Amino acid sequence: MALKNVISEVFAVDVFNDAVMAERLPKKVYATLMKTIEEGEDLDLEIANVVAHAMKEWALEKGATHYTHWFQPMTGITAEKHDSFISPASNGGQAILEFSGKELIKGEPDASSFPSGGLRATFEARGYTAWDCTSPAFLREDAAGVTLCIPTAFCSYTGEALDKKTPLLRSMEVINTQTLRILKLFGHEDVRRVDCSVGAEQEYFLVDREKYLQRDDLIFAGRTLFGTMPPKGEELEDHYFGSIKERIAAYMKELNIELWKLGILSKTQHNEVAPAQHEMAPIYGTANIATDHNQMVMETMKKVAKRHNLECLLHEKPFKGLSGSAKHDNWSLVTNTGKNLLEPGKTPHENIQFLLFLAAIIKAVDKNAVLLRMSASNPGNDLRLGANEAPPAIISIFLGEQLEDVISQLIETGEAKSSKQGGKLNIGVHTLPELKKDATDRNRTSPFAFTGNKFEFRMVASSMSVADANTILNTIVADALCDIADELEKAEDFDIAVHDLIKRVLTDHQRIIFNGNGYSAEWKAEAERRGLPNTQTMVDAIPSLIDDNTIRIFEKFGVLSSVELHSRAEINYEMYTKTLNIEAKTMIEMTNKKYIPSIIKAIKALADSINSIKSAVATADVSVQSELLTRSSELLAKTKMAVTNLENIVLEANSKEEGKERATYFKDVAVKAMEELRAPIDALEEIVDKSLWPVPAYGDLLFEVYK
Repeated sequence: MALKNVISEVFAVDVFNDAVMAERLPKKVYATLMKTIEEGEDLDLEIANVVAHAMKEWALEKGATHYTHWFQPMTGITAEKHDSFISPASNGGQAILEFSGKELIKGEPDASSFPSGGLRATFEARGYTAWDCTSPAFLREDAAGVTLCIPTAFCSYTGEALDKKTPLLRSMEVINTQTLRILKLFGHEDVRRVDCSVGAEQEYFLVDREKYLQRDDLIFAGRTLFGTMPPKGEELEDHYFGSIKERIAAYMKELNIELWKLGILSKTQHNEVAPAQHEMAPIYGTANIATDHNQMVMETMKKVAKRHNLECLLHEKPFKGLSGSAKHDNWSLVTNTGKNLLEPGKTPHENIQFLLFLAAIIKAVDKNAVLLRMSASNPGNDLRLGANEAPPAIISIFLGEQLEDVISQLIETGEAKSSKQGGKLNIGVHTLPELKKDATDRNRTSPFAFTGNKFEFRMVASSMSVADANTILNTIVADALCDIADELEKAEDFDIAVHDLIKRVLTDHQRIIFNGNGYSAEWKAEAERRGLPNTQTMVDAIPSLIDDNTIRIFEKFGVLSSVELHSRAEINYEMYTKTLNIEAKTMIEMTNKKYIPSIIKAIKALADSINSIKSAVATADVSVQSELLTRSSELLAKTKMAVTNLENIVLEANSKEEGKERATYFKDVAVKAMEELRAPIDALEEIVDKSLWPVPAYGDLLFEVYK
């Protein structure tokens, strides 16, 4: 296949998308289905039967033998149960291939073994999957053959959401409704729908698979629990945007082709800051499809890596001492007429509609900062946030010089009369073109940054689904828009009312705006002075899911009930506890079965060396060996004390009451004990003969991947 044709030849070939449906469905059926997708109207079984038949025929032509309802339980990854198209024929001696509308619309996986936070008991097994017709079905080929994957929502027998997709879809309907109220006030009667547009940039590491398989911590925990930095790390800043090595380029090429087949608009690829770290960024889509696509991206990254004898690491902090990985969630609001509501235009001080939406977002983030922090939280992100590589744990908003100046004018004088302009940038070389300069710089230290016509939520953990972040963003912004619409719909003079409201909201919530260095100690002190929360850990953020304000907002709009929110709090406590328990047990096992035996061998070799030399030459200087022997023995003793301590702490932790108490104990006690065990082993790695060390070192993992 010629390179110039590869994209057009493969793009979306494995997707039952709009073009395929338009070709294969009767016109009336297609029109009805589009009305359901675009306007949310109910889909009856008769239409579903026609769609199911067309979908089955298309999948069979492409070699599919099975179908699955592909859903996203609260594990944060995807789940599926495969059923073949085969059914018995009436004569009993043959088989026929069938797929009905009922099978398309509804599935029934066992719900008892998925996280439910108390929504379902183990003996209460019934759960349902429901076809999400707004996200296209797709084909996936692997060792099992070709499978038709149907994106679905997942709920319990009693109707509670057991997944990430259902609340996201609810939140999309809510923000659509509230945004339309605002647009109607501005006279936009032609707008029928507003979508939340999302682009999820995905960072990841690639390491050699053979070396990966020699590290139990990478296998079980997804990150290194021991290890010291090699002589060279990322300090030369030569990896970021550097030339992509051949082995990695081959991986990226195949990854792109696989993603394009799935209709994923994989756009950008480059080396990231740390050695062996990279990034892929797609073109934006609606929040629902973008979330589905990001799950498919992560699955495909890992699958393709194995074909190249690589392992893809999605953990937020695989290597201590190096920059970690994130998933930047780019969020905006776009009308069905193609208007981006976060586009400020050339003169934002005159764009009252934009300023109103901006004020609503600022209010939403300020009022719900800890909840937004929670939406980006997992145990891995606790290791990343707040270091000089990632946004701090303090939520703030970066707007840039232009918008900050407009807001300052509004607050201080009650009227904004000008907008700073970017102008031209003369580089000083005649042969280079004069560049148009943006009106504001970017700020990579901000957790929530305005970047021209969207907000970039930079805190989201690299291994997480973006569903939670976008569900919460949609809902809190919808709440702010609802308050605004309630007030403006009653106003006698709209122009005066909207002006006063914008000024009041910006004045009340200006504390959340910060354009400076989020990494600095000065900002932490300033944030505290402003009264902004500094939520250091996931465990500290979890209570925000069930505080009175969150329950009020989410129940008001029907996104999540109080029961569903409490279940999610329990699931997050449980996930944190189980993750830390796995990490601690992995450290214990590696210490007892790998490190201590290897260190004993190294110490014995030193002792044998000293004895051999002394027996040969009684006056020989063995001070170097003796010093190493003493130091190694001391560190071995510390290692044994630390591993025994951690064993006891893990036992104690698991005796605590499940939920907040156990999670808090792991956070406050176990994490410190894990660090105390790591310290002597890392010190030993720096002095023990490399040939005796039981696992590949950081240098092996980070740099030998390019061989």
